[in-house]
Amino acid sequence: MERATPTLWKFMTPPGYVYLWAAAGIFASAASVTRKLTQLGTEHLVNGHNPISLCNLLFVGNLFALVVLVPLYRSQLGSLRSLDRKEWIALIAVAILAGALAPALFFSALSLTMVNNVTLVSRLEPLLTLVLAAWVLRERTGVWEVAGAATACLGVCATVALQGSSIMLGSGSLGVACTALAAVAQAIASTISHRYLGKVPVGAFSVVRTGLGTVIFFCIAIVLYGSHHFAEAFSPFLWEWMLFYGTLIVVIGQTLWVIGGRLSRTADAVLAEAFNPLGAVLAAYLILGEVPTFAQSVGGAIILVGIGLALVGVWKRERDPMLEDRLKLGTDMGFRGI
Repeated sequence: MERATPTLWKFMTPPGYVYLWAAAGIFASAASVTRKLTQLGTEHLVNGHNPISLCNLLFVGNLFALVVLVPLYRSQLGSLRSLDRKEWIALIAVAILAGALAPALFFSALSLTMVNNVTLVSRLEPLLTLVLAAWVLRERTGVWEVAGAATACLGVCATVALQGSSIMLGSGSLGVACTALAAVAQAIASTISHRYLGKVPVGAFSVVRTGLGTVIFFCIAIVLYGSHHFAEAFSPFLWEWMLFYGTLIVVIGQTLWVIGGRLSRTADAVLAEAFNPLGAVLAAYLILGEVPTFAQSVGGAIILVGIGLALVGVWKRERDPMLEDRLKLGTDMGFRGI
């Protein structure tokens, strides 16, 4: 009977890819849920302001992220004592770029353009990461990854070009620009991480990036907008919805991805991550009723072809340390809610 217990437990435990796909679905819905919540906030103003503003969502969402990340990776935090000055500077730079700047730009983009535009344009990040890896890190990149990233970039260009003047009207072009800048910030942060922070455990890195990013974002917002900017950050209405948003998008999503990453092969994580663009478009339709335009459909199809090409190359280099670190953090997914 004692020997049967581990077998029964193993039988009852879902395979690692189940956790990964569940997390990928949650992350894919993050942008649409964020947009929906901000729309809900406009219907329940507090002191004349939207309590579920994008700044409040980012700030409180990061606090929720720390609640789940610190207990998960507490054992790794001691490794931070051994970091030298150069590594701390790199860690701070990554916190500014990936923990504060990129999320703020993604949130801004969501308020300025369609969710589908944000989803598709953010696919610039893998190409930028490959270019920087080849240029700065002198890494040799496989032909499949280059072909895939270049094809995805072509899809992004097609998405923007086919919309023509329509995307230039109003704030659409600014939203696309914010998304592109967020992709640049994340690609630079990824390169810095691989160049200087390869010895830092992923968990400790994630905690510091999120914690420092939250503080930096808060300070910048206070300087730019004044101390009253977060006046509604502790509104009961905001926190009621943040219990949903923070629990589902941040806590459950992050936890499932971490568990899935530990139980799965790199190839499984790559496949789940590749689902993000298609899942995000589907979520935008189901949650917001946002039907993809002709330009977004054409661009999205080209991007999917690029992802398929890149997958071939990824499966050939499954043991690449940089790839494994990026997958553990889910950095190639674009906007993930935090």
